[in-house]
Amino acid sequence: MLENTFNIEETTIADIHKAYQTNQLTSVELVQMYLDRIKEYDQNGPKINSILTVNPDALAVAAKLDKERQKGYNGPLHGIPVILKDNVETVDNMPTTAGTIALENNFAKEDAFIAKQLREAGAIILGKANMSEWAYFMTKYVPSGYSALGGQVLNPYGPDTFDPGLVGGSSSGSGASIASNFGVVAIGTETSGSILSPASSNSLVGIKPTVGLVSRTGIIPLAHSQDTAGPMTRTVTDAAITLGALTGVDETDAITKSSHGKALTDYTKHLKADSLNGARIGVDNAFLSDADTDERAIIDAAIEEIKAQGAIIEIVTIADPDLDSIVLWHEFKHDINAYLRNVSDDVPVKSLADVIEFNKQDPDVRMKFGQIELELAQTMSDDQNDPTYLEHHQTGIRISANEGIDAVMTKHNLDALLFESNLGAAMPATAGYPSITIPAGYTTKGMPVGITFSAMAYSEPKLIEFAYAYEQATKKRVAPRFNK
Repeated sequence: MLENTFNIEETTIADIHKAYQTNQLTSVELVQMYLDRIKEYDQNGPKINSILTVNPDALAVAAKLDKERQKGYNGPLHGIPVILKDNVETVDNMPTTAGTIALENNFAKEDAFIAKQLREAGAIILGKANMSEWAYFMTKYVPSGYSALGGQVLNPYGPDTFDPGLVGGSSSGSGASIASNFGVVAIGTETSGSILSPASSNSLVGIKPTVGLVSRTGIIPLAHSQDTAGPMTRTVTDAAITLGALTGVDETDAITKSSHGKALTDYTKHLKADSLNGARIGVDNAFLSDADTDERAIIDAAIEEIKAQGAIIEIVTIADPDLDSIVLWHEFKHDINAYLRNVSDDVPVKSLADVIEFNKQDPDVRMKFGQIELELAQTMSDDQNDPTYLEHHQTGIRISANEGIDAVMTKHNLDALLFESNLGAAMPATAGYPSITIPAGYTTKGMPVGITFSAMAYSEPKLIEFAYAYEQATKKRVAPRFNK
């Protein structure tokens, strides 16, 4: 039988395309294998709970792609099952909910720009991933990976032993699903750490692109100055392939015009195994974990492994990025109000104020952990020319970019900065700069730990080079093991 000849665990885009070419596998068979695995381990067994909705059209799309493949490949993701975070709109018979009950009937009229890009590249949208409700911008007092609509996502490396919340930031379902081999590629979104954190926590590769490289049209927003989408995969190669499929100038998302002449549609030419040789990498010890000696030992070992590949490690000090800023709350109110004004009549909320009142009608179910962040955002001005907001935004850019990453990289002539997991996520996130995280090892309790390379705007090619070199030299990722 097919399942004995093709193993979907840890398979890659290249593995699948080779199996297609040798007639070992069809897209329909592959999709069914993933659906069976989701049923066995996500909905039953350890109940990872990473998939909120399975696409009822996935098998039909797969069948169509099988026929089209007889004439050749549509693109680099032809026949590749992709899982989208459930804040990315699609025209499939799946709602786009951001994990909130208020949006459980939010069916989009068209695909998000990146969903269109993925389909044009030949991808099969397999389903929508559970996520932290409202992208972890509802309340402080809730485990990561919890939503009122989907419940709690579990970390596949310790579903019975790890505390809830040890599954990373708001793209938790995207991370847990790919770590669990429920798909090949997932798309996450990040405002500050929500790709890097779940990628690190699930022993994945995650790319948080430069703000402007990837369109946000059709994605439920959090804050437009920092929001971006990016790939989460098991290998750097698959992440590079997927990133190339996501790029493109979108006339309805003006910031993507800044990527003209800088974006690539193929990042695989930057998969260079010797790229760390001679590279200058900055490390600020303030962004490394001192509390957990287990984690610190992994990071120290990773630094030695990087040095063994010929990199020069510079110990640096980066300006403190910890700001008492209103930017995210201000932009959330403005951006979510703009989004909700355009939802269908089947959605009972048309503003942030409506969402807050909707939750209060059934608080034990709709706001089990409260909604303090939503209520704080509601107190903000909705005016994008508000002087306090503009001052905070400009200060954030100055400290994180001009006086932070830009200054330290220029002073020390650095090619990249190295952080532990997502501990340095806030600074490049505020600056709008890119980062990539890759697996670095596991604690004695089995918790994954990653390392993250960051640099200035549109430096994705260089970051992919460094991540690939480290990955190929160390091969740290180990798949989680589930009991039958």
